[in-house]
Amino acid sequence: MTLLAVERIKLFTTRSPWWCALAALAVVIGFAAIISGAAPAGELTDVSLTQFGYGFGMAVIMVLAALSVTTEYRFSTIRTTFQAVPNRTAALLAKTGVVATLSLVIGEVAAFGAWGLASAMRPEDLMLNTTAEWISVAGVGVVFALASVVAIAVGILIRHSAGAISLVLIYALAVENLIQLIPKIGKDIYDWMPFHVADRFLTGGPAAADAPLSQAGSLAYFAGFALVLLVISLVVANKRDA
Repeated sequence: MTLLAVERIKLFTTRSPWWCALAALAVVIGFAAIISGAAPAGELTDVSLTQFGYGFGMAVIMVLAALSVTTEYRFSTIRTTFQAVPNRTAALLAKTGVVATLSLVIGEVAAFGAWGLASAMRPEDLMLNTTAEWISVAGVGVVFALASVVAIAVGILIRHSAGAISLVLIYALAVENLIQLIPKIGKDIYDWMPFHVADRFLTGGPAAADAPLSQAGSLAYFAGFALVLLVISLVVANKRDA
């Protein structure tokens, strides 16, 4: 509990988490407002469309998560942390837990805020009547939390803010989509790309009937990817100098 309290204090005494949280909320809710205002009456019937901006919000969350660890390496405060807590794994897991929890909360507030705004602006019935509709909204926070774990792992491995942020953003926003351009096998590979699978988890149902994994399987796959990457980063962090 002490480690969690320390990481919480370190996180919330800097400005970047606050700005990133506000940016993520503004992006997700803002896109919902734009879509709700622009779509012709009677056409916004899919609840998942209210979460159109979640991918951009997730990118902001990954920046927040990467900065939470790379900033410590930049200013060498990570050395002080490791001197105070020789168990590096425990220290880094505490940081991961705090950031993931914050990401979960931001994701849920953003998702339900976007859905609520769209429901207020539109004449269509956007009530959450099915399990798939609940997942498309409530699942955003879960995806944000797992994405933050991925970003923290990358931050631990690279240790430089610019490099870590560039990698997570380029991969999440561009690389997976470009893989589809590979002749013959691109589509098959794309079906197993982690962030695409996470998107399948949120948008599952009849539209994802051809997906290789179920919604539950998609979430487990993305969680497994985040966990494996985190384990690798912890092993590396314990073997090298701070």
